[in-house]
Amino acid sequence: MQFKQYDLSLKDDVEVFTKQLFYALFNDVCQEKANHLRELFLKICKGLEIPKANNVWEFYQQSFCEIRNQLDLDAKAFESTDPACKSLGEVYLAYPGFHAIAVYRLSHELYKIEIPILPRMMSEYAHGVTGTDIHPGAIIGESFFIDHATGIVIGETTIIKNNVKIYQGVTLGGIQVKKELASTKRHPTIESNVTIYANATVLGGNVTIGKDSVIGANVCVIDSVPEGSIVTYESENKIIMRKSYAK
Repeated sequence: MQFKQYDLSLKDDVEVFTKQLFYALFNDVCQEKANHLRELFLKICKGLEIPKANNVWEFYQQSFCEIRNQLDLDAKAFESTDPACKSLGEVYLAYPGFHAIAVYRLSHELYKIEIPILPRMMSEYAHGVTGTDIHPGAIIGESFFIDHATGIVIGETTIIKNNVKIYQGVTLGGIQVKKELASTKRHPTIESNVTIYANATVLGGNVTIGKDSVIGANVCVIDSVPEGSIVTYESENKIIMRKSYAK
């Protein structure tokens, strides 16, 4: 069997490109300030056999100012939601959830114009750094908040609307993993103003979490939830006194 050769060092180039592009968004919102990354972008595109890379870059850079505007709304959601947050600067510099959202928004623009592989490489860089796995194909609205970040998975066909808050360990996934379902909606829709607490799981392309709902910690949802709902997992803590403390 003859194996095709791949230049896996492109992973390093994509890491540098993604990191520097993230930084450039906050140095100056004018897209020309990211032009120093153009040559690296063209090198990556050549390695991935992406045609018309110059045209792709020209189109891509037009989205940078809007991405920055979206990220400012996300950052304000962090500042207004997390009681531990002391400033917007803290969000930009110290919040892994915000970093994951930023790379998602950058990779999503490339995914929308059907650039192969590169959006996934960018999202996997963010996954490794933040512990948050957001597929670039997901559709995420304004003012998105991710707390603590670790262990979050958001699948390719997920739709998240505005002012949604999710916490560590949340999975927005598919209820079946079959290759023949690749072109179908496999992941849930989360309507606006929903909060999903730690380690909750929402599965299925036909599942919608209605607006203004709260999904409690450790809940598993496989059916749609009407708007204004509170879904909780009922359990009891069993407390037994240690022998040395028993009277």
